[in-house]
Amino acid sequence: MTALPVHALPPAAPVGAVQLLPIAALRPADSPRAVAEDAGHLRALSTTEGALPPITVHRPSMRIIDGTHRVRAAHLRGRSHIEARFFDGTADDAFVLAVESNVSHGLALTLAERSAAAERILASHPHWSDRAIASSTGLSAHTVASLRRTAPEAQPAARIGRDGKVRPLNTAQSRREAGRLLTGSPTVSLREVARRTGLAPATVRDVRDRLQRGEDPVPPQQAGTAAPQPAPAPPAPPPAPPAEELAALHRNLCRDPALRHTERGRQLLRLLGVALLPGADWSALAATVPAHRTRAVAELARACARGWESFAQAESAAASAAGGRPGW
Repeated sequence: MTALPVHALPPAAPVGAVQLLPIAALRPADSPRAVAEDAGHLRALSTTEGALPPITVHRPSMRIIDGTHRVRAAHLRGRSHIEARFFDGTADDAFVLAVESNVSHGLALTLAERSAAAERILASHPHWSDRAIASSTGLSAHTVASLRRTAPEAQPAARIGRDGKVRPLNTAQSRREAGRLLTGSPTVSLREVARRTGLAPATVRDVRDRLQRGEDPVPPQQAGTAAPQPAPAPPAPPPAPPAEELAALHRNLCRDPALRHTERGRQLLRLLGVALLPGADWSALAATVPAHRTRAVAELARACARGWESFAQAESAAASAAGGRPGW
């Protein structure tokens, strides 16, 4: 079983008899609330007849864990002492107990306050399972799992549940052991296999079902043998316009005075005309290249193609910015 720090275990409940503590000796709470004091709740407590439940105090720091409003109400009543129980855990566990106390009774925590508390507990108790933190904060395990995925802290290899059992995140070895036990002793109960392997009974049931289907007890994604996902295919390039359309487009450009009446414009028109050579002419050009120059010509042709592609992208971007049709 994986060794875990003491603070990874759920905090113990307050112990010891109720004591009468001087209010002046108490320190403000490390509260999960965004607003420490609610005027309406305080007014209700101040006017309540009869004794209020004992507060909870962190003995090492004398901070209030649960009962800030009760302490304030007692002070407003003119009392100098209040009934309390001590908690002797760590400061981190005291915060967890404060969250649990405010979730289970009294003035309810808001969803934002519970979520903030869960993020803090994830940092201080990373070994706790999602369900354990959900139980302490009044959130769902799904919500805690989402918060854990965004936590900057490195996550441990194992987690401990509210039942105190340590369960590794990667259960491949335990699953194989469960498969061996189920195969060697068909009458063994799922609960007994769970006890021996440290797996949850639901996980052992999944192992049994996989064995019955003739599958590996370890899912492919957990065993690291999952089939790689194929890379998405690149989008198909748009079909090239017919040769006669390209020729008509070139003739139209050649009639544009903005191009034909400037030296640079005429140079561009000549270069664009070269690209309209029919396939037979390209074959004839290729046949004129001597064998010892084919590599150099090919490299220059590729460079020209790259240059034209950059030129085409720049012109398409300019056409889009001007509201025109890219390419046409």
